[in-house]
Amino acid sequence: MAARTQVILLPGAVLPADLAYGALLKALGDEVSAVAKDLEIYAGEKPPPNYALDVEIEGILRAAETSGFDHFHLVGYSGGGAASLAFAAKHPERLRSLALLEPAWAGNEGLDPAEQAAWREYERIMTLPPEEMMPAFVHANLAPGVEPPPPPPGPPPPWMAKRPAGLNALTRAFQVGALDLDALRGFRAPVYFALGGLSNPDHYAKIAERLADVFPDFTLEVFEERHHFEPPHRVEPERLASSLRDLWARAETVSVAG
Repeated sequence: MAARTQVILLPGAVLPADLAYGALLKALGDEVSAVAKDLEIYAGEKPPPNYALDVEIEGILRAAETSGFDHFHLVGYSGGGAASLAFAAKHPERLRSLALLEPAWAGNEGLDPAEQAAWREYERIMTLPPEEMMPAFVHANLAPGVEPPPPPPGPPPPWMAKRPAGLNALTRAFQVGALDLDALRGFRAPVYFALGGLSNPDHYAKIAERLADVFPDFTLEVFEERHHFEPPHRVEPERLASSLRDLWARAETVSVAG
């Protein structure tokens, strides 16, 4: 029997991992041994003091240790994508591949004026009261003219109460964080980037452009009808699952060749 593909999946800063990745895990089926891991920023009632992405890196290492994953594939969306980049820079030897689903941050070097303006808007949004912050945050992640998805019916789930503080802490970590681009330039495993055609182009498309110049083996796939809050892992899971299978198969070829 062939060994199952070992994967850790990190969600963004809003949905918990089980809700974020349920459809994708179903599409992948029994061929994967997958850990859908929540972000460490939500491990307690409040974000850890002096929170930084190193906290997420240590959480990934613990999850891998608990699961018995020596080398594994890492999938990260939004804030989890930023944590995945930080992990790849610090522990490249542990990864067979890296899949980035619109990572929220890719370092602070080389931002052009449009990207800098997008970050100033995110920083402004974080100063708003929670009832104003979340709708503004959603709009800021979409391309101009794209309508946000309607809120789910009923009262907010209990976990939603942690999200404003978590988004604030993540934004602060991005502001002061550093990403070792030289380490990523030496990352030899294949990297896949899923981009929504309806997401904010001054943020996510710019990140994709910058990372295409960093990683030696980089593949971009554009999901034209998707955006950051209707992402492919939730809305087109079969298509994304196919792309991930291709990535993982290529990773095995690269590993054998290396």
